[in-house]
Amino acid sequence: MDLVCSRAQLVGGVRAPASKSIAQRLLILSALADTPTFLALEEGSADIAATVRCLRALGARVQTVERRDASGLVTRGLRVTPLPHDPSGRPVALSDVELDCGESGATLRFLLPVVCALGTSARLTGEGRLPDRPLGPLVEELMRHGATIRKRSARELPLLAEGPLSGGRFDLAGDVSSQFISGILLASPLLAGGVDLHVADPFESKPYVRLTMEALGAFGVTAAMERTDASGEGAGELSGSHLEHGTRFSVEAGQRLVTPGDVAVEGDWSQAAFWLAAGALGADVTVSGLNPRSLQGDRAIQAALALMGVRVSREGAACRASSKGLRAATLDLADTPDLICPLAITAALAEGTSRFTGTKRLRLKESDRLESVSEAVRAIGGRARVEGDELEIEGVAKLEGGVVRCAGDHRIAMMAAIGALRAARPVAILGAECVSKSYPTFFEAYRALGGVVEEV
Repeated sequence: MDLVCSRAQLVGGVRAPASKSIAQRLLILSALADTPTFLALEEGSADIAATVRCLRALGARVQTVERRDASGLVTRGLRVTPLPHDPSGRPVALSDVELDCGESGATLRFLLPVVCALGTSARLTGEGRLPDRPLGPLVEELMRHGATIRKRSARELPLLAEGPLSGGRFDLAGDVSSQFISGILLASPLLAGGVDLHVADPFESKPYVRLTMEALGAFGVTAAMERTDASGEGAGELSGSHLEHGTRFSVEAGQRLVTPGDVAVEGDWSQAAFWLAAGALGADVTVSGLNPRSLQGDRAIQAALALMGVRVSREGAACRASSKGLRAATLDLADTPDLICPLAITAALAEGTSRFTGTKRLRLKESDRLESVSEAVRAIGGRARVEGDELEIEGVAKLEGGVVRCAGDHRIAMMAAIGALRAARPVAILGAECVSKSYPTFFEAYRALGGVVEEV
């Protein structure tokens, strides 16, 4: 689907879609818990659908349902009936199943350890860039703990995975993917020996791991986190490891996943960031459904925009951004790489040169996002360049418009649409259907706010 967005003024309110990062974690734990769980989830996405599809293949039952309370208010969501349990209370999955992860890196990296911990066997597949995104360090650790994992080609996918998986000591680098860490933590309640997971510095995207710990806590499992150092202080039995500087996560054996019954999936700060960027560029948009105390790292969009001269106001669960003049900033995105797109389009119209660091892992997203962001900014009349693993954007007075190729990357499509609000000529967005990965109704919301969108 190719769309053309023209200069317009967005005005009104929009509700942030449900956080796919949180939803995926809660769905997996619901499928492993003791009894059914209801997830209040008004809107899904392709990534959430990928997780649901895989859990169904393993034997869980996931249904879309609506609930009506005494006042008549209807809540839409997913009812997850977990895997059956054996007499000891351990979940039992189907074997020799195919898990189609679509383009969802989280689905793949979370379920690979879970499959092995369940002691079952599965063929994991994916599409787009997913078969080429790195898995090696996670696979090595799982195999060191007894799993059997075989690739069918030089690419990472498809692969065959089979348990059992033992608990104990795991070692991972902290600058490859936080999803490796979260995957092992999600599998930890299934491991008889518990988990001691040591993550070496530099440790990036820490907020995503905190989301995993919060999700485990909602299901009654405690995961502890502490710093370790070369002297062994705070390291306990991990002292003397070849990964001496880092963070230790521990999950004691014997903990069971107990459903909270009903749980609401909070709004996604990653997607809200695009509407706040629109506000920075002159739109009058209020985003609701946001938890102001969320553990989501992308809540940092408020502070990042403030550094660029944007006034961010908040009232309860609603947030709004406005600006009378944008200035450049230097921002480290090591913990919040998904903010690069809304911040880049803001920087494109800021006075001065903005510099974004901590971005090397962006090369491993749905596109090489460092390059695709730079290309998209230049395509509509901005000035951007990649220097090593960093991005520099020199602000311009106005954007000209042009043609943006999304490269299959949902965040590039949304960034281009926000840029069109301040472009002299229309912006053509080629392959805009990729927004379905995280925000299928983005362009519907864009139109409802007054955005001009035509399909060509």
